[in-house]
Amino acid sequence: MNQWFTLRGKLDSKSSLLFPIIGFFITIAIWWILAEIFSTQRPVIANYNSELPSSINSDINVNRDSILRADSLVLANATSYEKVYPLLPRPDKVLLSFSELFQKDKLVSNTLHSIWLNVQGYFWAILLAIPIGLIIGLFPIFNSLFSKQIDSLRYLPLSALTGLFIIWFGLGDPMKIAFLAVGIIVYLIPVVVQRIQELEEVYPQTAYTMGASKWQLIKNVFFPGILTKLIDDIRVLTAISWTYIIIAELLNKEAGIGSLIYTKSRQGQIDKVFALLIIIVIIGLLQDKLFGLVDRMLNPHKYYKTKESGLAEGKIGVAALILSIISGILCSYFLKISFLCTLGWLLFAAGILALLYATFVLSKPATK
Repeated sequence: MNQWFTLRGKLDSKSSLLFPIIGFFITIAIWWILAEIFSTQRPVIANYNSELPSSINSDINVNRDSILRADSLVLANATSYEKVYPLLPRPDKVLLSFSELFQKDKLVSNTLHSIWLNVQGYFWAILLAIPIGLIIGLFPIFNSLFSKQIDSLRYLPLSALTGLFIIWFGLGDPMKIAFLAVGIIVYLIPVVVQRIQELEEVYPQTAYTMGASKWQLIKNVFFPGILTKLIDDIRVLTAISWTYIIIAELLNKEAGIGSLIYTKSRQGQIDKVFALLIIIVIIGLLQDKLFGLVDRMLNPHKYYKTKESGLAEGKIGVAALILSIISGILCSYFLKISFLCTLGWLLFAAGILALLYATFVLSKPATK
């Protein structure tokens, strides 16, 4: 038991498996208790005419006494009472609400729409932020010209700039993607510059000594050097992207999990709002795991002492995922060829399978 309270200590394997399960049930129990504490009793009236008395309806300036008389009328005609949860729904009600979300609210298609917007925002943000960050971080003239401006962009309240994005890109998905990409770029470019500055000088000096050109330094020293830490930074930014996607989807509530959350909250369906928030959390966790797998394949030196079998398949899987995103973007906005959409889905499935296979091979104990 002493190991449970050791500062920065580690639990044994049995406790590591047991305590997360116990913690989950404790969380559910606390949630349930709080829901019951904040619950209220609502009167149920059978065969009741909801119209108020004429003396109340005819009074345009309804005062406090009129409202109290109306409340008394409702309570007097109540045949029974039912418990409602206006502030915090019970966990079982949240779980049961998934059925209606799937059947009536097109939960799958709306969720996939939001994920696709998120992926595109990340794609354009990474595609633009890395070269811009490399230029500013590597060349002193560009660093002096633009580093201060780039750093100051982090303080822009992007939610206040939604009107500009509507003017520039309209109300469709391109506006939402641009909003997401800019929201990630303003944080990612300074991170790239910082990672370049943190790279130990011994690596470029060694490459200089061996006669490497500037391009070779960028390709073989600086880019791999920042990539090892940059993926961890991108994983952290995943949470920010989901915050922005909710804001973006509120601007044009056609589809997406953000528009669903807004609609259900306006309708007072708090249980469904909690269900949708749980889905976002699950998606975020899965995205984090996927970035972790990609990091293992692109930076194996961080996890393995020697080159392991399965890394080649993993890199093929990463390439397939990138190609699937490119195919989807070309199909959606540029070439609009249905074959590219089908190819994108096939590449995505192949990439996931390749990553899972590589993970399985890498998890097997090494044989002598």
